[in-house]
Amino acid sequence: MIQLCLTADAGAFPDCKAGGNGIKRTLSAAAPHIRFEGLAPGEYAVAVIHDANGNARLDTMLGIPREGFGFSRNPAIGFGPPRFNAARFAVGVGGETQQVRMRYLL
Repeated sequence: MIQLCLTADAGAFPDCKAGGNGIKRTLSAAAPHIRFEGLAPGEYAVAVIHDANGNARLDTMLGIPREGFGFSRNPAIGFGPPRFNAARFAVGVGGETQQVRMRYLL
């Protein structure tokens, strides 16, 4: 399964938990494409995890992700997830396409 968070709220990034100002979706890893209709123009960021065991969270071992993950704009990864500003992208009236590169560390 793929777990996805799309948000315009920096406080809700990367997991869409804080404040509920985000869109969470679960989709099949076999068809990892999704389209969001009717988004208001603005600045958004996407966080994605490959939830291999279906527990709806990113599993880690000693703080290192054991499952795949990725972010819009494919920012450099250091310790922990990138900040909202590193992953944010503009959505205009015509929409926007993002390709998220999945990363696997273990």
